[in-house]
Parts: sequence; structure tokens; C-alpha cells
Amino acid sequence: MARKFFFAFQYLLKNPPWDTGITPPEVYQFLEENSPGIALDLGCGTGTNALTIAEYGWKVTGIDFVPQAIWRARRKARQAGLADRVKFRVGDVLDLSFLEGKQDLVLDIGCFHSFSGIDIERYAGNVLKHLSPGGSLLLYAHTKRDPKSSHGVSEEDINMLGQFLTLINRQDGVDGTSRPSAWLQFRMEVTD
Repeated sequence: MARKFFFAFQYLLKNPPWDTGITPPEVYQFLEENSPGIALDLGCGTGTNALTIAEYGWKVTGIDFVPQAIWRARRKARQAGLADRVKFRVGDVLDLSFLEGKQDLVLDIGCFHSFSGIDIERYAGNVLKHLSPGGSLLLYAHTKRDPKSSHGVSEEDINMLGQFLTLINRQDGVDGTSRPSAWLQFRMEVTD
């Protein structure tokens, strides 16, 4: 509950530091290299990335648990003339029971690294359930410099996803505050 309050409060202040309004180049690169399909943006915030994906011809669902963020995202979609291509929903990324069908792309910029324990397993289960064969998980996460740190994903967390998905690409770096981070692209293999 405190976590939800923190995030909601940040959106009341105007623009949280993580909601930059800029789609990262890694997302553009993915869109330029892949044909349009159906996408899911986990923790979509005010919809910047979901709208970019929709501009490339994709059908997109964005989900965030902060109502103020979703309200802004819906307004931005209407203003951009993309309300028919992108739908936004208030909800928990750990409960995707509302979602129908498979997704060709699941985008996560900053959700996965906030989970621990059983929630990591729930997250992975949701991604596996909803990702189409041949589909991609494009994930940006803070990584743990110190294994005892409470924030960020560990190599064990990344390897857990790699048990079910094929790691296609990994780019390690740091964010704007010098925290270690990584862009990861996984693919759901097609099975016969």
C-alpha cells in the first residue's frame, strides 16, 4: 500500500523522474527491426512508450497501477489520434487476468526491478502466459551492484527468465544517477 501511495503522490507532483516523456533508442531500434503486432507496456506511466509503439502500427495495451498516470495516458492518446490503437488500463502488472490473447511484444521499463521473492515468479509466469511464440520481452531494469541490495534485479533473477526465454541481447550501463542497469531482450522460442 505504501508503494502505491508513493507512486501516486509522485504523479500528483507533476512529472516523476522516471516518466521522462522520451522513448529510449532501444525501443525505437526494436520497432524498426520488427513488424507491427500486439504489444503490452507494463508500468506504462503516462503512455509515452505505448504511444510510440502505436505510431509504428502496433495495437497496444498499457497498464499501470496509478490512476493519475493512466488518465494522462488516455488524454495523450486522444490528442495524438491514437485512441483506436492503444488502450490504457489501471491495474497491477502482477495480475494480467484481464488480458486476452498473446502479445508479440511485452515492454517493461522499470517494473521488474521493483519486485522480489514470489512477485518475481508471478511476473515471469504472467509474461510466459501472455507472450506469443516468437514474441519478445524488451526489459530495462536496474541491476544489483551489491547482492544484498533491496533494489534491482540480480543475475539470478535474469537467469530465471532465461530458463523460459532465450536471451537475445543484453546491454549493461548506468542510469542518470549512476545506478547499474541493463537493457535485455528475450524471445519466446517457437516450439513445434
